Amino acid sequence: MSVVKRIIPRGLYGRAALILIVPILAIQLVFSTEFIQRFYEDVTRQMTQGVAIDLAFLLDEIEASGSLEAARARVVPLARALEISLTLPAGQDAPVADRMAVIDLSGGTIIATLRSRLPALAAVDLTARNRGVRLRFDSRFGPFEAEVSRRRMSAANPHQLIVLMVVTSALMTVIAYFFLRRQLRPITKLAEVAEEFGKGRAVPYKARGALEVRAAGRAFLDMRARIERQIEQRTLMLSGVSHDLRTPLTRMRLALSLMPEDAEVAALQADVMQMERMVDEFLAFVRGDAMEGSAPTDAVLLVQEVVERAGTGVRLAGVEGRAGPVEMRPQAIRRAVENLVSNARRYGGRVEVRLVFQDRSLRISVEDDGPGIPAGQRDEAMRPFTRLDASRDPNLGAGVGLGLSIASDIAFSHGGALRLSESDALGGLKAELMIAR
Repeated sequence: MSVVKRIIPRGLYGRAALILIVPILAIQLVFSTEFIQRFYEDVTRQMTQGVAIDLAFLLDEIEASGSLEAARARVVPLARALEISLTLPAGQDAPVADRMAVIDLSGGTIIATLRSRLPALAAVDLTARNRGVRLRFDSRFGPFEAEVSRRRMSAANPHQLIVLMVVTSALMTVIAYFFLRRQLRPITKLAEVAEEFGKGRAVPYKARGALEVRAAGRAFLDMRARIERQIEQRTLMLSGVSHDLRTPLTRMRLALSLMPEDAEVAALQADVMQMERMVDEFLAFVRGDAMEGSAPTDAVLLVQEVVERAGTGVRLAGVEGRAGPVEMRPQAIRRAVENLVSNARRYGGRVEVRLVFQDRSLRISVEDDGPGIPAGQRDEAMRPFTRLDASRDPNLGAGVGLGLSIASDIAFSHGGALRLSESDALGGLKAELMIAR
């Protein structure tokens, strides 16, 4: 089964073409085999036997003659009446061995039939240009030559039926393939649009094709509209929540700034700043830059700007592959990279960022020399509001547990994913942000 799976095409076009072509080839093969073996060979054998009867009659007349001159005078007119050219005795160019073309569908049957019916037959030549069959016989007066038209032994141009069958089948296959391609194109287009929407790109699409394909296309458009409407409503709602929360926080900060400075006021100010940071991170996580449009972006320049703003201890370690513009939402990717770099700086002293350009994806990896995350807790670390204080020191200024969740959500909206592993270069955590191209 594994061999069959490797042979069968994976694409819809290939499988549809296979379903279309295989039955036609099977029918051609069966029909050709039956025609050549049963019909054509039988017809050739019967026609050749008729010619062999005439030749046997002439041989008997030659053997019954008293001399060569008498045989020539008696047999040559009979041969002419039977449409057989007779040369007695044979010329110097008479065939000495059986000869036939490399591709001759009826040649073998003709030679075999003649030899079975004519014991005196010495050689058969089927390569004459005038479609004649040259025969050399042995007699008591010496060898003689006979030439018979090939049309008397086999059907004229027998390959025409096969050629006509192949050409017609090929023509109908091409026509059917173009028709099939026209029917499959809407399915392929729907798959492409759905894939682009999964990457956060709204591509214009109109339902086309058969009724079932149109129904699937309309269902996709309705689903996409509902998702976009839900995202828009959520964004508008969170904008209002953000305004409502920032107003009392601003009043609290103003009130604290007017109070005498002491330890309690400083602690309250720190609490207000932490609340503001939590609100910002929460809104960034829920919003996810869903309303931002995608555009071709210089990923190397974007990452360089993030690295430069991060300060000391963070460096761009390298760029692999052929760099080029990548379709993405730049602000979202910038936020994801900033979160990964901030997370790495919080728990490590050295941070290295690398970009790997591949044919179908872009990988941005951020590595640090910190304590890392145990393999069994890496999936949990990417869940919202999760802080692994057991593996990372909370005194280092841990956030609210949304940095990796935001990066993972952004990567998923770009058709990729966020993977956490152990850094081979620095020994800490390696966060790899993958984006589909």
